[in-house]
Amino acid sequence: MKNIRVILISGLSGSGKTTAIKALEDIGFYCVDNLPILLLPKFIELFEQSGGKISKVAVVEDIRGEASYPSPVEFGEAEEEKGFLKDSREIIQQLKRDGCPIEILFLESSDPVLMRRFSETRRQHPLAVGGSIREGLRLERERLQGIRDMANQVIDTSQLNVHQLKEKIQQYAQEDRGSSHMTVALLSFGYSFGIPFEADLLMDVRFLPNPYFVEELKRLKGDHLRVAEYVLQFEETKAFLQHVQEFIRFLLPLYERERRTHLTIAVGCTGGRHRSIVIVNRLAEVLRDELAKRGIFLSVKHRDAEKG
Repeated sequence: MKNIRVILISGLSGSGKTTAIKALEDIGFYCVDNLPILLLPKFIELFEQSGGKISKVAVVEDIRGEASYPSPVEFGEAEEEKGFLKDSREIIQQLKRDGCPIEILFLESSDPVLMRRFSETRRQHPLAVGGSIREGLRLERERLQGIRDMANQVIDTSQLNVHQLKEKIQQYAQEDRGSSHMTVALLSFGYSFGIPFEADLLMDVRFLPNPYFVEELKRLKGDHLRVAEYVLQFEETKAFLQHVQEFIRFLLPLYERERRTHLTIAVGCTGGRHRSIVIVNRLAEVLRDELAKRGIFLSVKHRDAEKG
């Protein structure tokens, strides 16, 4: 199964999966929406037998598949094992073991944005029958967590319009597959504005001395030299940076082994304007050359630098 590329799109209802699969269809992928997970191995096998006529396939697999999935009772399974989701993970893992280069794109968004989208379209959430949309979203997040954990890339569509999401999906699909395919994103944020949905690893630096309480520093941002010097002078800062660098070096080969294409490391302080920016910038400075030698692209973003 090495001559075919398979992208499996999953994620929360209302997060943009329809837009994503149409974006892939526009660049030559054979696309199927809501394919029963039990048919996925056979589906891929059939395309393998096409003699190379079809080499790019995309399927959407999400919570809708649970409704038509055989009840666990029919197979003598315990109800809490969630047969649909348990089998989904096992089937994907088996395909990878068999050499199928399957990639998982997981789309999500914030609850307020998803609730607004459902309100605007007047659609009903598949898990909100007889209940609230908010409760349906909570259940969906919980049940899809296992697939999210396996994702090659998690995309937060909260701030993306249809055209931006389409561009992001097509950019991912058209990346040079001859490279390591790995991007490490360092993201600073403020806990006051919420935890980033796209974060794979979360670092809390609110234990560090806060420049906000230093009068001559409070109105400056973390990319200012004086703020950086203030935060970096403390022994706990130096020790923290050393431990984080070693942790990242330990994790990267393991993520690469699992064919992860993106790793987002989010660093948060209270407002996202001082400590988190300093730490992200310092990590980027220390790791950039090292990652480049391994063919890993490094990106830096300061989400909340202009807020507050």
